[in-house]
This record gives sequence, C-alpha cells and structure tokens, in this order.
Amino acid sequence: MKSYDNVVIFDHPLIRHKIAILRDERTSMKEFRELVEEITVLMTYESLKDGVPTTEIEVKTPLEVCRQQVVSDNSIAIVPILRAGLGMVSGIHVLFPTARVGHIGMYRNEETMLPETYYCKLPEGIEDKLVLVVDPMLATGGSAVDAINLLKSRGCKNIKFMAIIGAPQGVSKVAEAHPDVNIYVSTLDRDLNENCYILPGLGDAGDRLFGTK
Repeated sequence: MKSYDNVVIFDHPLIRHKIAILRDERTSMKEFRELVEEITVLMTYESLKDGVPTTEIEVKTPLEVCRQQVVSDNSIAIVPILRAGLGMVSGIHVLFPTARVGHIGMYRNEETMLPETYYCKLPEGIEDKLVLVVDPMLATGGSAVDAINLLKSRGCKNIKFMAIIGAPQGVSKVAEAHPDVNIYVSTLDRDLNENCYILPGLGDAGDRLFGTK
C-alpha cells in the first residue's frame, strides 16, 4: 500500500498483544468486547495527541492559583457506524465521558458488496464538534467513505476516523476520497477475500461483539 499523509498505522506492542487475543477464535464474547474497548482507549489517546478543543480555566491548588487547559465542554462527538462501531464507543467515553454520540446505520448489500444507509441520528450542533467516526473493521472502505460524506453534508469539518483492523484496499479508498480526514488504524492486514472479509482479520466483528451469527 502506498503511503498517505493522512493515514497513521499504529505500531505499539501493547496493541499488538491485544490484537493477537482479539483474533483468536477461542476468545469469548465478553473478552472480545473488553479488548475492543481497551484497544480503543489506546487508539483514542494516540489519535488525539495532536490536539482537542480546549479551554483555559483557573484552578486553585493547596498552594496557589494557576491556569490550566481542559477539554472544552460539548466539543466532541462519537459517531459509530452500526452495528460493530458501537463496541468502540465505551473506549472513547473512558477518556471523554461527556462526548455526545450519534449513529449511522449501514449494511452491506450482499449482491453488490456496496454499503447502504438505513439510519442516521446525529447530535445537535455536530458541525461545530470534533467528530470521531469509528468502526472496528475497515475492509473495502465503502461504509467509511459514505459515512464521512454524510457528515460533511451536515456541515462537519473536523473529522477523524478510527478502525482497529484495516485492509489496504479500504485504507487507500478512504484516504483518497477524504484527504482532509485523518485515519487511524491499529493494524494493517494483508488483503480481502472474495467475500470482502479482511485476511487474516478476526471474522465478523459485530457477531463476535454481540453474540450473533
């Protein structure tokens, strides 16, 4: 895969360790869900180190008064792509507990392999927030591109996309379609199979998160 200025592939030993357990078909639903949350916490910390909206406040310590930077109220929105993206929301809430949550529902047409939108509910004023779009798997990139298109149509200008596992095809598609959106992927896998599942991947993230087939 070619290099893109707006793509960051993490190479962190703790994330690699958790991904190894996440892939294992023997990993239980409970542990899978916990691992997705833990990986998301690590990804969020790294993804936002270049800055989040902040406000300066005055704090009185036991010794003196000082000025400190805090995250601005109501400045961050999380938008999971349903349904698997829901598994990443709690990880972001660990760091930003007051972040608003919107939802974009998409499903893959099994004949065309293209995403189709069936639901969209976004927080009021989302156009003025830092928007974190999340989906554990970035396979073909179609859902991510369409979700970002939808958000831009609603006026969003500050968007980041996070996926736990990405395929080269999907990462490239999103990077080229939205060069102004920073894309963060914890692990870049090898390829897609004939059914557009990521290889080696981890199977269907939604099924493993919610115990469905």
